Amino acid sequence: MSGIGSGAAEDPAPFPGEVRLRTTADLADPRLAPYTTLTDAALRRDADAAHGVFLAESSPVVRRALDAGHTPRSFLLGDRYRETFADVIAAHPGVPVFTGPDQVLTALTGFHLHRGALAAMDRPAPRSVTDVLAGARRVLIAEDLVDHTNLGAVVRSAVALGWDALLLTPRAADPLYRRAIRVSMGTVFRLSWARTDGPLEDVLRSLRAAGFATAALEVTDRALGLDAPGLEPIRTADRLALVLGQEGPGVRPETLAAVDAHVVIPMPEGVDSLNVAAAAAVALWELRARRADR
Repeated sequence: MSGIGSGAAEDPAPFPGEVRLRTTADLADPRLAPYTTLTDAALRRDADAAHGVFLAESSPVVRRALDAGHTPRSFLLGDRYRETFADVIAAHPGVPVFTGPDQVLTALTGFHLHRGALAAMDRPAPRSVTDVLAGARRVLIAEDLVDHTNLGAVVRSAVALGWDALLLTPRAADPLYRRAIRVSMGTVFRLSWARTDGPLEDVLRSLRAAGFATAALEVTDRALGLDAPGLEPIRTADRLALVLGQEGPGVRPETLAAVDAHVVIPMPEGVDSLNVAAAAAVALWELRARRADR
C-alpha cells in the first residue's frame, strides 16, 4: 500500500458532494490546486492570481467571508471539524467539500491544519480608487507595506476604529493573502480597499482636491505629536487620509513632501518607534472621525 492513510472502514457518513482524501494519491484532484504551496507567500501571490481565488482560513474567518457575500469554490476540512461546519456545507449545496485525516491534509497544505477549515473563494474584481473613496471620511494608505501580518493587524485596527477605506500602493501586501486575512480575523471583508496606480504623490494631490487633509505617520524634523495643539486641523478634518510606510524604511521622502502634515506618537526620550501595526492602532484612534455632536 502506498501513500498516507489507509482508507477507512471508519469513514464518517458523507456530506452531499463530499470528497474523501484518504491517501496522498487523492491529492492529485485538480480542484485542490488552490490549497497547495500554502507555506510560500511568494508563490501564493502568483498562484492566487492565476486561479482567481483567495483562501479563508479558520471556521470564524470562513463564515465572515461567506457573510460578506463571497462565493466559495470548495471547502477543505479536517475530520474533527466536519460536524461543526455542517451548517455551512448545508447552506452551500453543490460546492465540493474535501475532508480527510490530519496527516493527508498536512501533505497537501504543508502545515498542520489545526484551525478548523479552509475555503477557496472567488477573488472579487478589483475596485477603483474613486469607488472606494466615495463617501469615505477616514482613509488609510499603506505605502509599500509588504508584511502580510502587519497589514492584517492594521486592517483589524482600522475596522475596529471606524476607518472607511484602505488604499494600497502596487508593492504593498495582498489583503486577501490567507495570513493577512487570518490576522485581521476576517475584518478585511468589511473594509473597502483598492490599489493605487501611478505615483502616490499624484493620488495625494487628487485626495486634497477632493477635500481630504493628508498626513503621514513618520518621525521627521517637522512631525507633530498626535496630542499637539498644532495638529488640531488634522485631527478635526472632516475628511482625512493617513499614510503608513513600510517597517524599517518608513514613508518615502517624495510622499512626505506631498502631505499636509507629519505626525508622531509622543514617546519618552530614547524610544523612537513602535511596530507599524501598533503605531497604526494608536494613530487611527487619535485621528478617527469625531461625531459632530461631540
